[in-house]
Amino acid sequence: MTGTRLIEKTVCYHCGDDCQTTAYVVDDKHFCCHGCQSVFQILSANQLCSYYNYNDHPGATRTRTDKRFDYLSEPSIISELVDYTDTQISIVTFYIPHIHCSSCLWLLEQLNKINPAVHYCRVDFLKKQLNIRFDHQKLSLQHLVELLYDIGYEPLISLHDIIKKQNEATKDNLVQRIAVAGFCFGNVMLLSFPEYFGLSIYEQTFKHFFGWLNILFAVPVAFYSGREYFVSAWQSLRNRVLNIDFPLALGIAVLFLRTVFEIVSHSGAGFADTLCGLVFFLLIGKFVQKKTYHHLSFERDYRSFFPVAVHIISEGQEKPIPLSQLHTRHRMIIRHNEIIPADAILLKGEALIDFSFVTGEALPVTKTLGEIIYAGGRQTSEAIEMEVVKPVSQSYLTQLWNNEAFTRQQDNRMKTFNEKVSKYFTVVLLVVAFGSLLFWLPSDIKRGFAAFTAVLIVACPCALALSTPFTMSAALSIFDRNRFYLKNTAVVEQLANIDTIVFDKTGTITTGDGTSVKIEAILSEEEKQLIYSVCVNSNHPLSRMICQKLGSMPRLEITGYMEVPGKGIMARIGAHHLSIGNSRLVFDEDDRVANITKVYVTIDNLYVGYFALAHHYREGMEMIPELGLQYDTFLLSGDQDHERHELIRFFKDDARMKFSKSPQEKLDFIQSLQQKGGKVMMMGDGLNDSGALKQSDLGIAVTDNVNNFSPGSDAILDGCSFSKLPAFLRFSKDTVHIIHFSFLISLTYNLIGLSYAVTGNLSPLVAAVLMPLSTVTIISFTSLATHIAARKRKLT
Repeated sequence: MTGTRLIEKTVCYHCGDDCQTTAYVVDDKHFCCHGCQSVFQILSANQLCSYYNYNDHPGATRTRTDKRFDYLSEPSIISELVDYTDTQISIVTFYIPHIHCSSCLWLLEQLNKINPAVHYCRVDFLKKQLNIRFDHQKLSLQHLVELLYDIGYEPLISLHDIIKKQNEATKDNLVQRIAVAGFCFGNVMLLSFPEYFGLSIYEQTFKHFFGWLNILFAVPVAFYSGREYFVSAWQSLRNRVLNIDFPLALGIAVLFLRTVFEIVSHSGAGFADTLCGLVFFLLIGKFVQKKTYHHLSFERDYRSFFPVAVHIISEGQEKPIPLSQLHTRHRMIIRHNEIIPADAILLKGEALIDFSFVTGEALPVTKTLGEIIYAGGRQTSEAIEMEVVKPVSQSYLTQLWNNEAFTRQQDNRMKTFNEKVSKYFTVVLLVVAFGSLLFWLPSDIKRGFAAFTAVLIVACPCALALSTPFTMSAALSIFDRNRFYLKNTAVVEQLANIDTIVFDKTGTITTGDGTSVKIEAILSEEEKQLIYSVCVNSNHPLSRMICQKLGSMPRLEITGYMEVPGKGIMARIGAHHLSIGNSRLVFDEDDRVANITKVYVTIDNLYVGYFALAHHYREGMEMIPELGLQYDTFLLSGDQDHERHELIRFFKDDARMKFSKSPQEKLDFIQSLQQKGGKVMMMGDGLNDSGALKQSDLGIAVTDNVNNFSPGSDAILDGCSFSKLPAFLRFSKDTVHIIHFSFLISLTYNLIGLSYAVTGNLSPLVAAVLMPLSTVTIISFTSLATHIAARKRKLT
């Protein structure tokens, strides 16, 4: 009896990938590679294996390249990256995209146990930043980064450092102003309760004392917490535009002045409680409205795409230098999957360059020795040596980005509902207020001014100012949970107002891996060499993909060659005759399959099989025709049109698909749609889309990893949520309808309050009840309605 061997599939204990070998086993635990085994041994040696209690497979799959971190030993680069350094201690902050759960926090804050040279670690989870204090005499910056890499948390270090940009962002004191307003509001309410419930004749002295205390509490609220409203109102008047901050500032000023007048003249209790509550709730709304995603950057440029340093050959030695020191005649080494940072001539090696991020062309391009390769391409083959012909500042990519069309300031963005309504609201408010004053002035001057100030107090658009931020904040949280990240709350309304959608192709409607090639044939080595020798002579994208699939091999001499445009190649090599192409060339018949391109092969008139090239479109592509019923949809691509026949079914007609478009032509096309009255949303993923994204009314960057590079945009959409685009569009319209309805609610409260105000008999108690009641109603309604709308659109 022959024994059988049962092969059991195992997964790596550290990262969860399939184990292809049994060579890496420690303590009966299997590992897929030496790296994962090493990480486990590091944790085990430092009694940190409880890390695995937080996450079954916490490791991240990584591919390490030799010498990739050598540039971190250069003093000039170190000085740019560290936050502080002295004779012994250095402090550095890294941006680490892989931080995602409690196990990440736990491990990163235990680095001092792995290496005692690390003194202190603190993780900012929201910003995905790690602040480290370490002894640079015992642990270099390079070794620190390598340690982080080894445990699965490689820092993202780019020329345009995301951390520096975040830390240099203008910081306001909004939280402090909220704290002051909240503190004063609570105390004023406490001091005003006796007034609400009535004071006996024996306690009147407390009334005046409490009134002066209320003035003291109102001063910092009006002039510190509410200062920005006065500044904004003044700027709007200077620009002859009435924004919503003008009536708010007017209401705050009137509340403060009337409070001081009534308390000083002993004619009333004033409105200090209403004033403090108004400013407090307004600032809360502003805080909610300023919700941002610290770990995302919506304003990136080409510098975020480039490395910090590059390896050059100097005096026969390889050494890293900062990118800023890279000049012409430098001989640099570009390894597999690295970016070419400057225009350069290929001197050595096989260059297979992926320019998809710059031009939109999905297929890698083969370059020959002596040919100039432009910056921004990614080498996808072996290491190559190149001589720089233009510095980074003068490269094609830099010039592209610095083009005036790509850096122009936007002035065509759609106005929000608040911006449209506020000027009319302000005019009506002033008309009613002055009308009340003029009505009572002839008979009762005191009552006229009381009515005038009461109208400004009651009709202050507090509820209107709160309805938008709270509705939009709730909407942003819904989008966030569905991996759609908006730059700010105004983008929701822009999303609801668009009527035209333009899609990029490569990386937007296709997945990151683009197109795959599968050999549906049993080929001998000789047949592979024959096919390779024929296809290598063609510049057609499909021929290049077949050559890439077969791999580099010696070429055979061709004695006859003819390429038939749109069909394929017929060639003769020695005694062999080959036909390589579509079914019309090989079989004289049509055999088209959706999403799959077949390249058939016959050798000496014998059919040997075909190459299947499957286009990997994103899940949810079927929603594009659905969108075409409500929106004008277009395809705008820098790629060639070899997928035109596969894509025609997704768009209304062939004229709506534009191929081989340069970045400038993309921008011009968006502009032409806008000139025809269209509100255009552009969806792209690369630098070649940056101009079009900026020119459009709403630019959305599509990416398969939100922590990777994405061009500047108004929103970032994770590729896995691409199919939810129709739901996002419908939900944005629902959100705007909720804002409109909440405006009607706030208007109802204003009309009720005005009925008291115009008579001049508005009491502080009525104002103190009406303002928070309307605020609570608006906040409750917007939050509930937004979540109901999200559930209706299946986004929760």
